[in-house]
Amino acid sequence: MLLDKIYYTVSSIEGDYAYLKNEGDDTEPKCVARALLPEEIVEGTRLVYEMMEYQLV
Repeated sequence: MLLDKIYYTVSSIEGDYAYLKNEGDDTEPKCVARALLPEEIVEGTRLVYEMMEYQLV
């Protein structure tokens, strides 16, 4: 599971944090510090989490 790709959509951005919705399930959005995400993100951006890193899809 650690090496699996997880796809997220940025559901909202609030200051220094972004809320990411997992595309694979119906859990609540995950709060992530924007410093850990690519600078180019906006609401609706798709990201992939792999090898402990977020990247644009």
